[in-house]
Formats: sequence, structure tokens, C-alpha cells
Amino acid sequence: MLINPKPEVVKSSHIKDYEKLYKESIADPELFWENIAKELSWYKPWEKVLDWKFPYARWFVGGQTNIVYNALDRWQNTDVKNNTALIWVAQDQSERRFTYGQLNEEVSKFANSLKSLGVKKGDKITIYLPRIPEQFIAMLACLKIGAVHSVVYSGFSADALKNRVEDAQAKIVICSNSYPYGKKIVESKKNVDEALKENKTVENVIVVERIKSDSPAGEQNPEIKSYKEIFWNELVKKQSPVCPTEVMESSDPAFILYTSGTTGKPKGIIHGHGGYMVGIYATLKFVFDISPYDVFWSTADAGWITGHSYILYSPLINGITTFVYEGTPDFPDIEIWWKLIDKYKITKFYTAPTAIRALMKFGEDHLKKYDFSSLKILGSVGEPINPEAWLWFYKNVGREKIPIMDTWWQTETGMFMVTPVPSVSLKPGSAFKPFFGIEADVVDDKGNKIPTNTQGYLIVRKPWPAMLLDVYNNPTRYKETYFEKIPNVYFAGDSAKIDEDGFYWIVGRNDDVIKVSGHRLGSAELESAFVSNPKVAEAAVIGKPHEVKGESIKAFVILKQGVVPSDELKMELVQTVRKSIGPIATPDEIDFVDKLPKTRSGKIMRRVLKAQELGLPVGDTSTLDD
Repeated sequence: MLINPKPEVVKSSHIKDYEKLYKESIADPELFWENIAKELSWYKPWEKVLDWKFPYARWFVGGQTNIVYNALDRWQNTDVKNNTALIWVAQDQSERRFTYGQLNEEVSKFANSLKSLGVKKGDKITIYLPRIPEQFIAMLACLKIGAVHSVVYSGFSADALKNRVEDAQAKIVICSNSYPYGKKIVESKKNVDEALKENKTVENVIVVERIKSDSPAGEQNPEIKSYKEIFWNELVKKQSPVCPTEVMESSDPAFILYTSGTTGKPKGIIHGHGGYMVGIYATLKFVFDISPYDVFWSTADAGWITGHSYILYSPLINGITTFVYEGTPDFPDIEIWWKLIDKYKITKFYTAPTAIRALMKFGEDHLKKYDFSSLKILGSVGEPINPEAWLWFYKNVGREKIPIMDTWWQTETGMFMVTPVPSVSLKPGSAFKPFFGIEADVVDDKGNKIPTNTQGYLIVRKPWPAMLLDVYNNPTRYKETYFEKIPNVYFAGDSAKIDEDGFYWIVGRNDDVIKVSGHRLGSAELESAFVSNPKVAEAAVIGKPHEVKGESIKAFVILKQGVVPSDELKMELVQTVRKSIGPIATPDEIDFVDKLPKTRSGKIMRRVLKAQELGLPVGDTSTLDD
């Protein structure tokens, strides 16, 4: 199925002819990226666009800038200063708004606060905050003074926090005392106390009072003497709202973000100021067709790369309004997202397939009462989106008028890599083709090109500006994980296929591939087949050891409201999957369940299901929502 763009979408799009610009960008990627970089502010221009010494790329060499110089400083002497930079809505629907001028002052005050505690350029700061304005203010303040932030997702356990603080050798930890999450109150400060019991590097803990407390900072855990606790408000109220922005080399580190694979300790992915900034600026501008008065809502969390790149930094670098809702997609009710889109006139809405599928099971009727006429572009991120969820999103939220930008990228890539732009024709479930300047491909395990519609390994052949600089304190892991699995390319760790029209179909992680009788089947592809049945809301699929086939397929299925589980329905679902993928994909077992183990960002934790099924240790479950 091909869905063509509406004429009015093409008319407003920054990019009218994808194929022409893509060919030009691949013919001379350095010129393409240099022209983008010239749209941004630099203290000193670069001497060389790219220094590529495999496997390390350094972009805009000799150039000096700062992400905050572009996100805040450059707007202060323009009309944008009085525009809204951030709208934050709390779970109780109260709100806080910041213009670019006000946000600049708050960031400067907190930057001066950090300086008053002895923070210097290059120091590491761990930010363990929920989705509140202070999270974003702290991130920007770190970069403003040249410190390196490490945002740790607020849903992580004390152990997960401890590992990340120790690996980064953080000097300061910023946390909340506690915060609301749906109907629960999360006691995040207790996790910090636990995580820092044996810590040798942290000098200060800054506590944001998200929920009013009778316990002053410094008294929560009096037996801990190794660091000092200070309340955010107490610290900030003494500070000047003026702070100079540190001049940074293009490849100076901006932040470390830890990403976990299925095995081993998390990898500290390092991103810098210059190249990263150029990449995220261009991708948001072109893919979401940014115009000056956009209100952009990414439903992610700044604990993940989506929050860094597309909640905070690139919306501000593009001078638009970024919108943040503190709560979950179903709190206080399942209509909250649609109410917020209507009330705040959201123009660009970027969310995850898991959330879409979770909301699909409640039907469409409740969406019809809301006005979505402000919406211009929809987006999908985090995992492959199955065609059924794509079409539901397109019909019921997009009202069959606006395109869905299905984006493939990673923590390591920093920016969108395979993605449409609004003016192109789309296939539901496909991430379209590579972004400008990105030379991607699908190959076998030796790096050879493979036939059309054949599943293989997704790779990138040439460097791009927002690529990771390194793995913190572990260059060996950087090389082994990304550049030595297949010679001379970046190995993404994802499976994909390219169809006869050159469209990319992301199948899922290589470690989520089930091998049945020698056939590689992606979990995401199997799950998509299940969800294509109108009675199914969600599905998760795992492989189990099988002495004949290598692995057998087991599915865990959530049914839509009102659908009754039965053996007949199991047979029906078997036929659905056989019809969708083929007899080789016949599931051996189907369990009907009420819920699936998910991270709080909505990713299904298949390894937990597999471990439980096989009676193995489930490992670290600190990211589990419940």
C-alpha cells in the first residue's frame, strides 16, 4: 500500500524533491553538512568539515560553539526571546511556561549555582530527575558551563543509578525528593541515598522538591557524611540570572548517555557539541517540517536519547515551543493525550508504537470528540511500527490528512537516520529511506549486499555528524560493538530488509531474531502479524529452545476489551500468523495475558518473558514499569 502526500503538505514542506537532494547529499556529504552548519552560530568557524580516521569521526574540526549558544543565547536579541520555549503540564493539569528569555535566566541561575559548588568545564554531573522543567534546566546549565551531563532515567533502580554514577565519576547528583507517577508516588531520593552509600566522587546532591516535604535537605539521611545535600530552590535564589556560555571545541563532550544491550554493563555513549548539534537541528527541521510557531510534543523522557535530541535540544535550536506532559498516556484517563493535543494546539506529535497499540484497544469513539486540526505531522519512534498501528494512527489521529514520519535511529546515532520527509509517498510500517547524507544498506554477515526483500544486517557506510564520539572509558568496546562485527562499516545491531522500491523495513534487534529451522524471524514482524487480527491489542513473541527446529515460537497476547479468550481464538490467531508470514512462522504456544513487562518508555522486555518461561534469572528489572 502506497499513501501519497496531500498537495498542501507538499506545498509547505522544506523538501520538495527527496531523490534529487539525497543524490546531491551523497555525492558530496561534507558540502551538504557544511551548508547546514552555516545556518547555526559558531564562536569560531571550522578549518575542516570532517576528519575521518576509521572508526573515529571528528566533525567541524577547529570550530568552536556550544549547544546552549544555539539553543538559547542566539535568540536573546531577537523577537524569539519573547516566544514560548517550554510548556510543561503536570499530572494534575497545572502548568509552567517559560519564554526563551525566562528559560535563559533560569538556566543561567542554575549554571551559576553549579559554578558556586566548584563545577568546572569537563566535570561530570548525574541528573536523576523525572520529566519536570528542572530536568531540562539542569541539562542546559551543564552544557552552558562546559560540564558533561549524564541523565539517568528516573525509573532506574538504586543499583542502576549507582553503576552509572560510578562509571561517569560524577561530582554532583541532581534528583527530586519524590514525584508522582500515575497513582503512585516514587521515592527517588531514597534510591539516591542507597546508590551513593559507598561513593567516592560525589561532593553534592541537589534536591528538587517536586512534592512538598517537611524534611529539609541534609537531614534525609544523616548517617551519610561523604557529600552535602542542598535544596535546588535554596541554591538558585542567591544566583545572578546572567552567566557567560563556555566556548567549546566542536568535538568536546556535551553528554554521556548510558545504553544497555541485552548483556554486559551499560555503555556510556559520548556525544559532542558541534556535529551532534548540526545533525539534530537538520533532522528535526526537515523531517517535521519545522515552522516558527510550531508546538512540538515528543512523548518520550529525557532519560533516553529521544528526550535529549527531540524534546530539548533541537526544538530550542530551531526556535520553536517544546511541550512536555509529566504523566503517562493513560493518566488520569485514556483520553489525556487527545485532550492535550486539542487544548494546547499541538502541531507536531511524536510518539512510540507501543503507546499507539496500547491506546488502540480502547477503540476510536472517544477520539472523535477532540479537535486535531492543529496537527500537521505525526511521528513514530522507538521500535518498528506495525502497519495496523500505523494505519490506526493515520486514520484516527491524523484523520487521513497528515503524514507519519516513522524514524529509525539510535542512542549511538544521535539523530534520525532512516526516515521519510513529509513530501514523499509512504508505506505503512516502513521507515522509508535514509536521511540526506546517510549512506545506509542491508548486508549479510560478511558485509555483502543481499537480494531485495531479504532480511540482513542494517549498516551505515560513512560517518555522519551526530554519531557517537566514543564509549566512555572503553574505546575497545566502541570498536568491537560498532565497527568490528562487519568490516569497515557502522554495525547498527538491527535487522532490516529493503524492498523493490528502495524502502527500508526495520525488523528488530538482531538479538530479537528467532531462528526456526534455519529461518530468521524477527520478533517485531511476528508481533505485527498477531496485531493484524482485529481482536488483538498487543503481542510479544519469544523463541524457546527446540530440539528439532532450533527454536519454537511462543506468543503472549493481550486481547481487546470484550474479546473472550478461547482455544478457537488460538487457532484463529495461528491462521492469522501463517497467512501473514507463512507456515514457518506458525506459533507453537499462545498465552492470553492481561499485561506485558515493559519499560516505562513503553518497550516490551522480551528477555524478561523469556527468562520467566525458561526458569532463568530475570536479571535487572529496574526499568520495568510495574
